[in-house]
Amino acid sequence: MEIKIENISFWYMSKRRKVLEDFSLQLQPDNIIGLIGRNGQGKTTLMKLLAGKNLPDKGTILYDGEEINKINVINKIVYASDELGYINRKLESIVKDYKLMYKNFDLEFAEKLLELFQLNKKVRIKQLSKGQRSLFNFCLAMATRSELTILDEPVAGVDAVSRRKVYDVILRDYIEHPRTILVSSHMLGEMENMLSHIVILDNNNIVYDGDLDEIRNKAYKVTGEKEKVENYIVGKNVLYKNIGALNSMAVVEEEITDNIREALIKEELAFENLTAEEYYVFKTTKTDSENMEELWKN
Repeated sequence: MEIKIENISFWYMSKRRKVLEDFSLQLQPDNIIGLIGRNGQGKTTLMKLLAGKNLPDKGTILYDGEEINKINVINKIVYASDELGYINRKLESIVKDYKLMYKNFDLEFAEKLLELFQLNKKVRIKQLSKGQRSLFNFCLAMATRSELTILDEPVAGVDAVSRRKVYDVILRDYIEHPRTILVSSHMLGEMENMLSHIVILDNNNIVYDGDLDEIRNKAYKVTGEKEKVENYIVGKNVLYKNIGALNSMAVVEEEITDNIREALIKEELAFENLTAEEYYVFKTTKTDSENMEELWKN
């Protein structure tokens, strides 16, 4: 299965705002992929386009060479978020609808998931909290076993214990039933153990698209005496810096080679690779950190 997004643009006409422009991406098949970014960076828009809920104003989205909005393609895709219509309907009636709509829907598995997350299928949608709505949609989506399973912020409003269960379910069910699972979040640290590939969005553009292991070698943190740190980062791509009166810290975007290690040791500077979460935070808040400094300038 191959999913290609080719040079798409998308406008929200009601808001007169362009969210994506000349945007391209190829999703790695049969992986759990993290779509990471802060709020308002286009994650939900991209996911709805992938699910065929919106159509691009320009460009194409292809699923095994076919346009994503064709019926035979749409039936292979499920999209889940915390949004739910039909607020007066009972959960059990919506479960029955999914059984009819998705040929691979596993009713027994769906009911086990509802029990795991303590969701009473006799209650109505309007009686659910935000977190429970997220969990209910998550349960339905996972039980469809769709070739492309799109989970838009599946832990929105969900407590820490249930979030851990969500991640465990995703990973275990992927092992049992391999498929492409796309998960959006702004909390990369919680999901690192289950992801094999990540796409980071910032300002509606891709700033990283690759393996999770590789991202840990994209940048490093250097700490030491103020003058030594300031001299070391001259001419380098600095994602973040905190220059103190005595000790200072900076985040440099480049791979640590043997030559760089030797130089850092020679300058008596401490260094360490970033975690994937740290790279994401520093990469997408570079401008913010610069603006923060302005708050304390006279």
